[in-house]
Amino acid sequence: MKTPLRTIMFAARILRFLSACAWRFVLCASAAGASAGTCFANTQANADYPVKPIRIIVASSVGAADDFFARLLADELETFYQRRVLIENRPGAGGLIGNKRMSQARADGYTLGMIGVTRLITELMREQPPYSALGDIVGVAHVASITNVLAATRTLPVTTARQFVTYARVRPGEMNYASLGIGSASHLAAEVFSRALGIDAVHVPFRVATDSFVEMALGRVHYAIYTLPAALGPVREGRLRALAVMTPQRSPTLPNVPAIAEVGLPEAQFDSWCGIVAPLGTPRRIVEQLHGDIARALRKAALRARFVHQGAESTPDSTPDGFMRHMQEEYLRFQSIIRVGGIKPE
Repeated sequence: MKTPLRTIMFAARILRFLSACAWRFVLCASAAGASAGTCFANTQANADYPVKPIRIIVASSVGAADDFFARLLADELETFYQRRVLIENRPGAGGLIGNKRMSQARADGYTLGMIGVTRLITELMREQPPYSALGDIVGVAHVASITNVLAATRTLPVTTARQFVTYARVRPGEMNYASLGIGSASHLAAEVFSRALGIDAVHVPFRVATDSFVEMALGRVHYAIYTLPAALGPVREGRLRALAVMTPQRSPTLPNVPAIAEVGLPEAQFDSWCGIVAPLGTPRRIVEQLHGDIARALRKAALRARFVHQGAESTPDSTPDGFMRHMQEEYLRFQSIIRVGGIKPE
């Protein structure tokens, strides 16, 4: 008995439908497997971090304090990870170039930044900054607390901080000070000092610290407040006179130089800092791993001694979240100094 043509056509349609469903199932299963494989691969990649070189962006030139500390840490991390840790110096525009590059970096744990107070101040001094000082990053590790020092020309007839205070107060409008540019950390520090001293001093901005050191050595510029790592060379060579450190206690680097509070000006305290950050979105597990390894390095006696020799103190007991809170507090402090001092960009 022959099967009707209509029945055969119906059966063929059923078979095509079932075949299509089978292929869809196979494709979906393959896709799910691929997705799971990708997730597994990503998990493995994170578990094996780092699997390639790490880059640390520094928004200052070679030899600056941030660069010095970044290179010390890079050497330690290379030993821990057996991977290259490269320093990428991106100076210029008051730190704008390097900080912008840091904010735009891929959040995979392989690009980090060594930042300091300049990142916050640079954003505050611009109406339309190309990055968010704190909104684009996550804290990894507070690396160092850096002493600032009141350095003066040796041509002034003073040898102590108290003598300098007396000398400056009876010469309103006659004193001048150097900085690394309008709105720089050295400018804000000198603004705070001048306010505490109760004098109006003339601001003389420079592009690089070495030029200001020459002018102070010649006596054409009277004083400046710089990080101790930056000014330590000229001080040790006798070209500048260190009068006070701008921290609550004396620095072991210059134990014979008084803290600014000993001079009767505790409100003039102004310290600096630097630390490692990562782009926003960097996996938390990688942030915590980096923090733990950096803290381990900072606890090494030899490394701590090198920090002290440069006028800084390592800070291994910080946490990623604690470092973020510290930066938020500093942001508000600088914002207040800029507003009260009426400091505006050129």
